[in-house]
Amino acid sequence: MLRLMTPTQPEVSAVPTPPPASNPLFPFVLQLADTSLILAHRLSEWCGHGPVLEQDLALANIALDLLGEARSYYQYAAELEGQGRTEDDLAYLRSAVEYRNPLLVEQPNGDFAHTIVRQFLFDVFHYELLIELKAGPDTQLAAIAEKSLKEAAYHRKWSAEWMIRLGDGTPESRQRIEKALRTLWRYAAELTSPTPLELDLHTLGLVPDYAELQARAAAYITHVFAEATLPVPTEAFRQPGGKLGRHSEHLGYLLAELQYMQRTYPGLTW
Repeated sequence: MLRLMTPTQPEVSAVPTPPPASNPLFPFVLQLADTSLILAHRLSEWCGHGPVLEQDLALANIALDLLGEARSYYQYAAELEGQGRTEDDLAYLRSAVEYRNPLLVEQPNGDFAHTIVRQFLFDVFHYELLIELKAGPDTQLAAIAEKSLKEAAYHRKWSAEWMIRLGDGTPESRQRIEKALRTLWRYAAELTSPTPLELDLHTLGLVPDYAELQARAAAYITHVFAEATLPVPTEAFRQPGGKLGRHSEHLGYLLAELQYMQRTYPGLTW
């Protein structure tokens, strides 16, 4: 049975943590917002560069869906924090070490197969997480999850179909998808590996059981890989850290571009 391996012990972050907030959900909602924003930006980099027009538009639409989700999370995070910051402050005026997105979503696009593998691994987890948040006790999170779930279902269907098409396609497409898996599989486990914060929130009944998410995600991945005639990676090494603020060098470059206008022209409004 496939298992996305998790670290045996939670790692301790030495980087700055977000300011204290009156609600314990604040850092978790901020983490969700960061994840959607960073992946949306990565996908936006494909605009005008997709392999065919239809898929160029599909990537742009997925990016817009995730950006809209990120805005909803940032708005709610600002409300939970209660310190007068806005969604723009949270998105544009934080340093890389303050971001809590998993490492997977900040990885560069690479070729189309690389982007598909990154998207598929995220989509499988994202869909299962939204199902649980929709049924959760926090009404605002449940509302955001309900709105995003239909979009996430399409994202998962789209990336799964491309996994099958590339995996069971030409020798070159298979070679590219296998290469992407060798590069990105190490980041998949972080999605379903709870941080100390997530464990505490689960104890409070505010977030789902990540072991259940892992099991459902693993089952779906196994199913799609079988259709794609792809072997399930057996690599033992797993790379966590992003949800604790320890990022790759790629995030700094991404934020330099994402935050340029706001930092160059402080207080700019549309």
